[in-house]
Amino acid sequence: MADKKHLYLVDGSAYIFRAYHRLPPLTDPEGTPVGAVYGYTTMLWKLADDLDKADGPTHLAVVLDKSSQSFRNEIYDQYKANRPDPPEDLVPQFPLIRDATRAFSLPCIEEPDVEADDMIASYARAAQAKGWDVTIVSSDKDLMQLVGEENGARIDMLDTMK
Repeated sequence: MADKKHLYLVDGSAYIFRAYHRLPPLTDPEGTPVGAVYGYTTMLWKLADDLDKADGPTHLAVVLDKSSQSFRNEIYDQYKANRPDPPEDLVPQFPLIRDATRAFSLPCIEEPDVEADDMIASYARAAQAKGWDVTIVSSDKDLMQLVGEENGARIDMLDTMK
């Protein structure tokens, strides 16, 4: 079906942390850390270049974590209790990454107290229910449980970090 909608949901939070840990520290002329911004935007460019134009997305959004806490912390106080806070030099890069995402003319989806993977799952299932194919761009293996076909619409995953 030529007019079938195909949604790509990019796990932007995974991209950010991968970029941060993969590159050496970089700063702009004022001394602001920008290494994660550079790596993140490079990965978005690569994704855009690699997309199959015939079966690529009709819609694409980047999903980000807005905060380190979620509703799960209220339910279970030990939820991710051993996970450290983001590195101090990464924190000032978050707003720059949001700005960079919007500069790509991409929606930047984030909600306080809701994790990116929960939003990805919700958007993926909602799109699939409407008959859209969905590709989740992430290396998060927890999202693999969404992969499958239902009512002629599929959800699959693309791990660009392999």
